[in-house]
Amino acid sequence: MIERIGVDPNTPLPLAPAVRAGDFVFLSGQAALDETGTIISGNIAAQTELTIQRIIAVLEQCGLTLDDVVKTTVWLDDARDFGAFNKVYAKHFGKAPPARSTVVSPLVVDGKIEIEVVAYAPKAA
Repeated sequence: MIERIGVDPNTPLPLAPAVRAGDFVFLSGQAALDETGTIISGNIAAQTELTIQRIIAVLEQCGLTLDDVVKTTVWLDDARDFGAFNKVYAKHFGKAPPARSTVVSPLVVDGKIEIEVVAYAPKAA
């Protein structure tokens, strides 16, 4: 069974913040958007922190935490930001890091980072 989580009919974006498919939960890519939907200004550290906070919020809607994350895919707009990004990322995932892919690519939004998450959360039998 597939369950779409957090779908807002009032948003102009045609996506679900999260989708549960069996024991896995897939989060749509998150960026450093403020409450108005605008990318915050600031360096990669600030944008990474807000992006991870947004991931935490979506995971909470699913009844999950960062400990449930098994894979992340990270897009950075600038390879020179990797070190600063990695410090913030390690602060949140350092104890039990998930598998990760990190690539450099221009982003669709005018930000420095986007992170996509896959979590594992077996449903109770």
